[in-house]
Amino acid sequence: MSAMITSLQNDKVKYVRALQRRRRARHREQRLVFEGVRLVEEAVRAGIPPVFVFYTAQVGDDERGDRLLASLREMGVSCYAVSEQVLVACSDTETPQGILAVMPVPAPPRSEHPTFTLILDRVRDPGNLGTILRTALAAGVDQVLLTRGTVDVTNPKVVRAAMGAHLHLPVAALEWEAIAEEVNGCDIWLADVGGDTSYTAVDWTRPVALIIGGEAAGAGKQARALARGLISIPMTPEVDSLNTAAATAVILFEVVRQRRE
Repeated sequence: MSAMITSLQNDKVKYVRALQRRRRARHREQRLVFEGVRLVEEAVRAGIPPVFVFYTAQVGDDERGDRLLASLREMGVSCYAVSEQVLVACSDTETPQGILAVMPVPAPPRSEHPTFTLILDRVRDPGNLGTILRTALAAGVDQVLLTRGTVDVTNPKVVRAAMGAHLHLPVAALEWEAIAEEVNGCDIWLADVGGDTSYTAVDWTRPVALIIGGEAAGAGKQARALARGLISIPMTPEVDSLNTAAATAVILFEVVRQRRE
């Protein structure tokens, strides 16, 4: 068994900290970080071995954590014991859960003929993007396309909020020209508080693409030019808008409802 890593100057520690802090490092290395027992378990269940793992005695002494470490070692993953100080320095959370894994950026295959595409235009809040990805996976979205100005999908807060969606849901950051090609032949709807069509009046059983705009300024000109029409969620007069992730969930599960009837 290798000695516990206690120094913040250790090369692997520096590597993890760079991945957590810098988008450029994640994109150059094509790696990101999963934190916590649940997320690392998701990776094991998906059959995607981490590059390496850091863990503390807290996890090694726990029955669930011990089983997880055994599974990782069976997959041939190098697992390094680290001090609490090291894990805190490597973590993006205030209270680390005792384990983190350096992962290859997942690349689930995209469908050749998607019938349900979600386009996110300038969604900048990492928590919102992560929550939307998790919801999109639950709703059976075929692919999520991100426009320029949307938060980086490998951002640690996005990864944490997505709760493993990265492992299963195809996500791509594309320019508008490529997005238009991807959804050619689909009905394209833009969610907007000023939309004149209720989201329940749309035929979501057809091949469709849904565009969701960002939290502050909403969707841009290119999104509006691509859309067939604007849809909205009826609300009481006291509320003029919903959180981006909440609004997305409402519409996505209307699609689910229609497609299951």
